[in-house]
This record gives sequence, structure tokens and C-alpha cells, in this order.
Amino acid sequence: MKRWISFFEASVLSMAGLRILSGLIEITAAVLMLVFNDPKKALAINAMLAIVGPIVLVTTMTIGLLSIADDLSFSKLFFVGLGVAFILFGIYK
Repeated sequence: MKRWISFFEASVLSMAGLRILSGLIEITAAVLMLVFNDPKKALAINAMLAIVGPIVLVTTMTIGLLSIADDLSFSKLFFVGLGVAFILFGIYK
């Protein structure tokens, strides 16, 4: 098992792990909505998911950008960061 995991680059493995964790949180929230069977509680659970999504996005983007920072020029890195900022601006505004 250890040999299989070492095949993947650490940054890719951590990004995938965060996405898997995010998916499990989403599935758990959906099950909780069905269990509670109340629109008010479902809306509260959905509001909590609105916090989790951007945090996972920013974290995975940061891990990815740090892992390829040596390969990118400063101007390309700036434009990628600007794109992430626009995504966050669109989410919160």
C-alpha cells in the first residue's frame, strides 16, 4: 500500500485528499438534510456548505500553485492568483 501511495506526488495526493474530504462532507450534508426532513435545518446545513466549498478551493489552489511556482514566471503566477481572486469575489459578492 505504501508503495502505491508513494507513486503519486505529495502535492497531487494532498489536493486529491482534500477534494475527497470535501465530497464526503457534501454527501454527509445531503444525508443529514434527508434525516432532518426540515427545510429550515436543510437551509442551515446548506449555508455551512457554502463556507466549506471556497475554503477547499483556495486550499487546493494554494497547494497546486506552490508546487508549480518554480515552473511559472512571476507574471503567469500573478494572473493565476488574479483569477482565483475573481472567483472568490464572484462567490462572495
